Amino acid sequence: MTILQHKMIPLAVAFLVAASLLPVQAGVFPQCPTRAPAPEPNPNPIVFSSWFDDVNGDGMLRASDGEIVNPVSANQVCVHLTAGDGFTNMADGREQYIFGFANATGFNAPAMGEPWDAVMMNYMESAHFPAPTLTFREGDEVYLSLTNVGMINRPDLFDPHSVHWHGFPNAAAIFDGVPDASIIINMGSTLTYYYQVVEAGTFMYHCHVEATEHMQMGMLGNLYVTPAQDGTPTGGFSRFAYNDGDGSTGYDVAYPIQIGAFDPVFHEQHIGVQPLPFANMDDKYPMFNGRGYPDTVNTGALDPALHPRPGAAPMPTLIAATPGQRILLRVSSLSTTSFHTLTVLGIPMQVVGKGSRKLGLTNDISQYYTTNAITLGGGQAMDVILDTAGVPAGTYFLYTTNLDHLANEAEDYGGMMTEIRIQP
Repeated sequence: MTILQHKMIPLAVAFLVAASLLPVQAGVFPQCPTRAPAPEPNPNPIVFSSWFDDVNGDGMLRASDGEIVNPVSANQVCVHLTAGDGFTNMADGREQYIFGFANATGFNAPAMGEPWDAVMMNYMESAHFPAPTLTFREGDEVYLSLTNVGMINRPDLFDPHSVHWHGFPNAAAIFDGVPDASIIINMGSTLTYYYQVVEAGTFMYHCHVEATEHMQMGMLGNLYVTPAQDGTPTGGFSRFAYNDGDGSTGYDVAYPIQIGAFDPVFHEQHIGVQPLPFANMDDKYPMFNGRGYPDTVNTGALDPALHPRPGAAPMPTLIAATPGQRILLRVSSLSTTSFHTLTVLGIPMQVVGKGSRKLGLTNDISQYYTTNAITLGGGQAMDVILDTAGVPAGTYFLYTTNLDHLANEAEDYGGMMTEIRIQP
């Protein structure tokens, strides 16, 4: 035996010992904890169940809806999202490569006799823009599982992903989704986030890995929490933006409005495996909820000639009410390039919340204010009430005053605009 071989033996042993101490590699395993009967002396262990059916089709499993057997709490909610890539079409028909989330809640691979890894094949290239809207209730205990299904159209990429609930006070940094303070999810793996929902408000969520790139590519969505006051008649209303005690944030109908925009060069450079023009990012496709006008007001089937993948942009933004109703707009911006000013002609805008918080009191005077325009930068949210009392029936417009963003690239009369239809 040579001296070199003699020295290699302890090195090899050390390597094998170190390898045996490495954690087991993660896999696809969404978690929805349940309590199951068990023999004494441990009558109520917590176990991790197979997922049950999303009976009412709301994209989440709720203990209160009977969708979780033996839940760990009466307010338990379980959601399963996937992160990957796909394609969508702009209002003028131009195809854009995107990253995005999809909702896999209710997909129960074990019940179908398949391993959980089947989620990978079933949800590849299923990205939505925006991400599926998440609506929770104050007091919910949320288990949100995220599975990274990979970018099948960019096999050279192995990007991890995360969920960052923007503006929410997390119980622990590990669930925040910011890579330098929490876990991020590699391709073929799942992480279950836990949130104790203690505050009502208008939030948003997005991937926080390489945030500018992943958000520009489409990894963002609406998220809001309804207050505990809901269902308690106050001030003539039973639904509220916040726990106000006097009905001042009460409303009849509500609509999320999320500002987003795409730079087509950035997206096409991405699918072309070319250097990404971060410094020259210039959004030419401004949108509400993933659509430019007139697609924003189309609640039916999108034109298949312009939208061969209509499921990738599933969310219209047509606002409808009857005369006299109060409309709550949950407005948020995840724009990566610009501030945007929104206005409504003919209907005053009352701002009752900012930054996922109700505007408070100063010297017993409410800080709510009435305006004809609001301005938001990326990461900001506002709650706006439109009171249609005394407003004539008709069609009104909600749009940006950034005139260059009232277009679908070269196509005028599009972009960041939608209609408010007040009809008896």
